[in-house]
Amino acid sequence: MGPLVKEKYLRMLRGLRPGGEARWSVYILRCAGGTLYTGVTTDVDRRVRQHNAGHGAAYTRSHRPVRLVYAEKGHTRSSALMREAQIKRGPRVAKLALVHAGLLGGKRRRINVFRLPTLPKS
Repeated sequence: MGPLVKEKYLRMLRGLRPGGEARWSVYILRCAGGTLYTGVTTDVDRRVRQHNAGHGAAYTRSHRPVRLVYAEKGHTRSSALMREAQIKRGPRVAKLALVHAGLLGGKRRRINVFRLPTLPKS
């Protein structure tokens, strides 16, 4: 994310207010080449179809096909955007841990993989 886009995104997040209908989802896609893309939507299946049809985000247009690997449901719009920003700020290893935890089951497991424990030195 470039510095101008990042500043615009942060300004938008600061303007959000709590509350609202909890119908939003945060999702992670695995793109061609193995990269990960994170986004928000009210209908994950429709959004994945849009990404694969070339009508999604600019990034996914040039990294198709995409495959859904993780989704969290039950967010308000503001909480979904905040969670998306949290995930995007995290390192790739944290995103992969989140995807892996989601594959193990659970509806909306909230694990803080962005503060991974340090391994003991051997």
